[in-house]
Amino acid sequence: MAGSLRSRNRRKIKAPTDKESTVASLEMDEPTSDLEIYSKEVLSVLIKDNLPPTPNNFSLYFDRLLEDKSENLRKQILSMLELEENNDNENTILLEQSLKKGFSSVKSILSVTANLYKNMSLMTKILDKRKIELEENKDIQAASSIAASLGSDVSKLNSILKKQSAHMKTLYDDTAKIVKNVENETIFDNKFGVYNKRYLMTKIEQEVELITEFKHKSSLIMIELSRELQDSIKNDKALILMTRTIARLLLKTSRRSDTVAHYGNGVFAMLLKYTDIESAKKASERLSDLVSNSNFFLADREIQLKISIGITDIATLYSVEEIVVSAMDGIEKAYKDKKIDFAVSLRSAPSRQESVE
Repeated sequence: MAGSLRSRNRRKIKAPTDKESTVASLEMDEPTSDLEIYSKEVLSVLIKDNLPPTPNNFSLYFDRLLEDKSENLRKQILSMLELEENNDNENTILLEQSLKKGFSSVKSILSVTANLYKNMSLMTKILDKRKIELEENKDIQAASSIAASLGSDVSKLNSILKKQSAHMKTLYDDTAKIVKNVENETIFDNKFGVYNKRYLMTKIEQEVELITEFKHKSSLIMIELSRELQDSIKNDKALILMTRTIARLLLKTSRRSDTVAHYGNGVFAMLLKYTDIESAKKASERLSDLVSNSNFFLADREIQLKISIGITDIATLYSVEEIVVSAMDGIEKAYKDKKIDFAVSLRSAPSRQESVE
């Protein structure tokens, strides 16, 4: 079969010298599969939007345009993509988790060792006390002599242990600094299984720079478990489990080009690249429906999950923090109208008025 596929007559695409020649080559080339037809469409849209057809941009547009295709085509193409999925980020996350566990073990060993030396020091004090008691008893001079010898040995041992203890403290401090540095450089939130705030802020900053250069549209949505639902649940462990469920649903509904992160205090964020406000609203609606159709069981009580979402655009005139605040304002707007689960805040763009959906 491979031979027959290679033997098909296909017109070779010439290396384009400009945008027009590229489009012309695409139109002249005869596609041989649905995947090729779709790939050519993606490349054409990239060129039309005046974006460089880099692998990253092609991948982003590939995912975005696929959302509007038929279900059969999506399943066909996604099944092909699963065979070549890149797991670099997953491997990085696993490495970070292993490092954290390793350093946690080291800290535990050092803590146990410190307690060991502390107990030995206490034993020295006890022996000193017993020595004094023996010296006060004149009838047992031999025992006092033995105790004195023992005290001398213990004193020598104590001197050695002090040096080792000082060295151990230095090692502990150095290891603690390493652990702290690793924690500061990580990009993964172990509690909820998504990226962390540090990584999110970096990605938003990078996206602002890309939008400044290429003039495309991207959006940010912030998500949290409904405060009304949180207030009705008095079980902290149950709330954590619910929040983790939200995180898993975010990952389930996200595209490969999206960035899902835990911003903090149970608030999550999704950076939607090459996505305008209208598309972000559609994504938020799908997410709200997905969550509302997911039930959580607490003992004999069935709870319907509910979230609130704030939406904003990535505006180049404002800082990363201001963009995040704008999305958080969207959440507050959503709470003002109990009929909606999400709202748009466009305060990040001063030339446009805010709107609530």
